[in-house]
Amino acid sequence: MRYFDWALRIVLFIVLLGFAVKNDQPVTLRYFFGYEWQSSLVVALLLFFAAGTVVGVLAMFSNVLQQRREIARLKRDIRVKNKLADIGETQQIPIQPS
Repeated sequence: MRYFDWALRIVLFIVLLGFAVKNDQPVTLRYFFGYEWQSSLVVALLLFFAAGTVVGVLAMFSNVLQQRREIARLKRDIRVKNKLADIGETQQIPIQPS
């Protein structure tokens, strides 16, 4: 399985490298107020892909924190219930056979 992972990584790297080599034409990105930025197409795509990834992770971040708080609360509840169950078992009075 480890060899398959490395083979997949190498193939993906070669495909992306070929994409980068074939798309090195300069592009002009125009923004508001007459601002322009010239770069190669691959750099522009990589930059916007990275920016989209960062925005996606930030959008998901609050949900992850909320789930972690919920998990911590549930674990704390389980610990408390287990402690109460142990206390209840130790304080029971044994029944004497008659």
